[in-house]
Amino acid sequence: MAPKKQPRPKAATPKGFRDYFGPEVTRRTEMLRRIADVYHLYGFDALETSAVETVEALGKFLPDVDRPNAGVFAWQEDADDKGDWLALRYDMTAPLARVAAQYRDTLPSPYRRFTMGPVWRNEKPGPGRFRQFYQCDADTVGAPSMAADAEICALTADVLEAVGIARGDYIVRVNNRKILNGVMQVAGLAGPDHDAARGIVLRAIDKLDRLGRDGVRDLLGAGRRDESGDFTSGAGLDDAQAALLLDFCEARRDDNAATLVRLRDLVADSAIGADGVEELSQIADALAALGYGPDRVVIDPSVVRGLGYYTGPVYEAELTFQIADEDGRPRQFGSVAGGGRYDDLVRRFTGQDVPATGVSIGVDRLLAALDARGRVDDAAAGPVIVTVMDRDRMSDYQAMAAELRRAGIRAEVYLGNPRNFGNQLKYADRRASPLAVIQGADERARGVVQVKDLALGARLAGEVTHEEWRAQPAQFELPRADLVAGIAKRLQ
Repeated sequence: MAPKKQPRPKAATPKGFRDYFGPEVTRRTEMLRRIADVYHLYGFDALETSAVETVEALGKFLPDVDRPNAGVFAWQEDADDKGDWLALRYDMTAPLARVAAQYRDTLPSPYRRFTMGPVWRNEKPGPGRFRQFYQCDADTVGAPSMAADAEICALTADVLEAVGIARGDYIVRVNNRKILNGVMQVAGLAGPDHDAARGIVLRAIDKLDRLGRDGVRDLLGAGRRDESGDFTSGAGLDDAQAALLLDFCEARRDDNAATLVRLRDLVADSAIGADGVEELSQIADALAALGYGPDRVVIDPSVVRGLGYYTGPVYEAELTFQIADEDGRPRQFGSVAGGGRYDDLVRRFTGQDVPATGVSIGVDRLLAALDARGRVDDAAAGPVIVTVMDRDRMSDYQAMAAELRRAGIRAEVYLGNPRNFGNQLKYADRRASPLAVIQGADERARGVVQVKDLALGARLAGEVTHEEWRAQPAQFELPRADLVAGIAKRLQ
């Protein structure tokens, strides 16, 4: 009996992941460069950590605190169930806390670092939501002053403008988790008995912009069933408790001073709540001194950030323009960056208080936003293609490409089957090549090359008659010695 034929593997990306091709990678690389320039300008140093951390280092601040491998992509190191649980990093903040503790004797204090790279989340994917995405973080570890938080907010505004988001198309919103804790005290949700309910409250309020007041009210109460039929359990609060928390979310007034007055009323006699209001006041004063007014940064109590490790100020950068959703309905683009103060995270490793604050910027979201606004540059031009007319003259064609490269011009020789010249031009079109260089036996004998302007030719093809096209206005001849200079001039 013949052996059973093995099925071929399915050529498909895993659910929730995607592949990125040339122009997309080029645009992302350029955006990362611009962000890094701003971070560097503010005095932050680069740091690159391992993509894998122990689940213990990531800590309890994961989407599902009851299962060590839920919410993250995790595995146990040894097969005997005695090894460490390892996981792909969920964010860039927990790895920084580990680094700050591990190298505390050699790092400067405060330690200012930025980092860029992919993170992985084992969560339900959806439109525009992937399980792997890029983050760009900037953090200051060891600075208790609210000036550090104000600086992070200013830096975030500068980054958005540096990558092409116009002033007026974004707002950085600032709040303080201590104020929410104070409001929860007033609502009777203090103490360890209410840890689970407080966690649900945090995640519910964090979804206010997406679910609206009614959706958040459901999550504060019995729970909510989404459009797919999935049910999310709620915090089980009564009407009075839910109303107080919703009043907190909607406490923003026309100016920061009025918002702070309203927040003082809501925290009543809660000491931690009053402390949070005072910290927000200090941030507002520092931002005013830096020249960042409410057109760029504003106090907004609806910002809470869903992760559990934030201990004080939290911030979120939101794009304020509208786009069409999948059904053609207008909606705001939403958040592209967020962060806050996490003074307890490093203490998990050292037992000592280490203040820290920072922001994380979602690069993929920012690229999508620029694309929605028509501010993404056209796809990067492909290389100049040196076509192959005679197989035995490959070294001549390679020499042409090398000369172009030495002049800083992206170029390549066609390395497929050169028999069909039309296929070479089709290849150049697929590569978005601006020009194709042609030299057959006749051109070589005359010491010239033909250069075909592919971009211009494509435009003219739709605008001129067949007779005009036969004149080949998009093709010109150059002396072989002037190849580099002629192409450089055409590419200007």
